Amino acid sequence: MRTNRREFLAGIGGATALKALGDSGSEALFESSSLSSVPSPTTALPAKGNFAIPEGVTYINSAFIHPMPVAAAQALREYVDVRSEPGIASKLQNVDVKAEFAALINAKPSEISFVPNTSTGENLVVNGLGIPHTNGNVVTDALHFEGALLHLGELQKRNGLDLRIVPMRNWRIDMRDMERMVDNKTKLLEISLVAMPNGFQHDLKAVCDLAHAHGALVYADIAQAAGNMPIDVRESDVDFCACSSFKWLMGEFGLGFLFVKESLLDRMSACLQYGYSEARVLDSHFMPGDPPSDSPYTWELKNDAGGHFEVATPTIGLMFALGQSLPYIRRLGVENIRAHRQPMIKKLQQEMPRLGFEPLTPAESTSAVVAFAVKDYQSVSKRLREGNVNVRLARNYIKVSPSVFNDMNDIDKLLEVLAQ
Repeated sequence: MRTNRREFLAGIGGATALKALGDSGSEALFESSSLSSVPSPTTALPAKGNFAIPEGVTYINSAFIHPMPVAAAQALREYVDVRSEPGIASKLQNVDVKAEFAALINAKPSEISFVPNTSTGENLVVNGLGIPHTNGNVVTDALHFEGALLHLGELQKRNGLDLRIVPMRNWRIDMRDMERMVDNKTKLLEISLVAMPNGFQHDLKAVCDLAHAHGALVYADIAQAAGNMPIDVRESDVDFCACSSFKWLMGEFGLGFLFVKESLLDRMSACLQYGYSEARVLDSHFMPGDPPSDSPYTWELKNDAGGHFEVATPTIGLMFALGQSLPYIRRLGVENIRAHRQPMIKKLQQEMPRLGFEPLTPAESTSAVVAFAVKDYQSVSKRLREGNVNVRLARNYIKVSPSVFNDMNDIDKLLEVLAQ
């Protein structure tokens, strides 16, 4: 008896689950039409009507957690209805989520694997390349994601990994410093395309050119870039990148994407994790009428990214949310998204220092994140709370990250609150 992902998924959502996975051969057991009671999103910016930001709240904190579009939230609700009331008619749309994400970064769908989060993607790359036991070195920088630095630091302590961390200078990573760290023993160069702490952005093509000239590979954390700025994996020639979906992809915790360059898939041989989702064909040999075999199951693994890294069923409900948010982002256009926010970023860079906030983000940055030092946390926290302004505030810094639903009025409100 041939068993594949279709049969495994039947018990957790039937054809609905298959549609989320982009299975073009799934039977049309559920109606595929527009979501009920949700108007089509507009592409005009600012797109306030496409989000349910409460009246009176100024939300400029999308780098921390991006609000889900109304249509994406409704898709998730309808999926929950289908799961809680088996047999009800569904109007969930059949969207190939991998293809949508692949198009966003100019990759092939076969180069995309679902992962639970960015950190899992980074771990899969490092482990798959056998980095923990390499005789070479890994180069990263001080503005790389904290979780990745913890991961690499533990490998340094536990396995003696030769880890080289490029220092930060003037809230930037200088390519000349990176050039001094990379040599012909470098196996992997890890960066965050846009730095979580302050929005510094690397020239990804320059980083890849440097690494490849020494025979090294490049992994990029794109969590603060995917969905808000152009990314082209072909033009940059990046080898691996990963991101979660709850930030600029407007999804939710628990589902993200890993890109692995097609030519490198077979090099990930040290990633020893296997499960039924990696099987292209899975046949049983013990049920009535099954062909005989010495084993209860025989199988053939897929040769794409999913066949290497997707051990079991990913989070189906979140795929339906991304089935709304990813096409929405592509309709808006990441160039338009960046152009929309840049005047807001520029105004913050001009006005925040006049209010006593020292800039932590390079002036030339075009990322969606701008950060400033905070001297009086208690006072700033009180003013933001009383003004109903939501930004990322820590003891010693404040980060502002405008998105597609923000406009200059939101920036003015923040500045007014901080000026009090």
